[in-house]
Amino acid sequence: MKDFLIVYSSKTGNTEKIAKALYTAAEERCDIATVHSAAATEKYKVIFAGYWVDKGEPDKEAQKFLQTLTEKKIVLFQTLGAEAESDHGVSAFANTGKYLNRRCKVIGTLSIRGAIDPKLIKGMLKMPPGHPHAPTEESKKRWLDASTHPDEYDIKKAESYMRKFIAFYDRFY
Repeated sequence: MKDFLIVYSSKTGNTEKIAKALYTAAEERCDIATVHSAAATEKYKVIFAGYWVDKGEPDKEAQKFLQTLTEKKIVLFQTLGAEAESDHGVSAFANTGKYLNRRCKVIGTLSIRGAIDPKLIKGMLKMPPGHPHAPTEESKKRWLDASTHPDEYDIKKAESYMRKFIAFYDRFY
């Protein structure tokens, strides 16, 4: 039996890239699946639940999956267009908690910047001045900066995270 199951939801491929990097680093210790094809979670010790951030919380498919988990150790990983350690990134983790059963225990988090869906940017470009998501010079720069992520550094960060997590898990669990 494998210890970990990586389950992810990905719209543009950002979260999938991070899920695969985690999987590569875990070697024989885990399985990987999308939220639509996830196996029974009971047989795994830790669930790595990955999602893309949509309006400050997990996307709808990830929300549904998270609600199926009970009495599990969970590592949350997310991709978002903002800086990973920004207020938006931190609050997205906090917002994720409302989809988890109270008997689940979050034992790790990983946040990675990802490119913003071009369709979303196209919609924001049409928003009138004064709207919170209307284009500004600052937001256009942020969109451009995000467009190259997840990059090689982000992939290495995810792989390193998994190796450190395994060492932590083996020591304390």
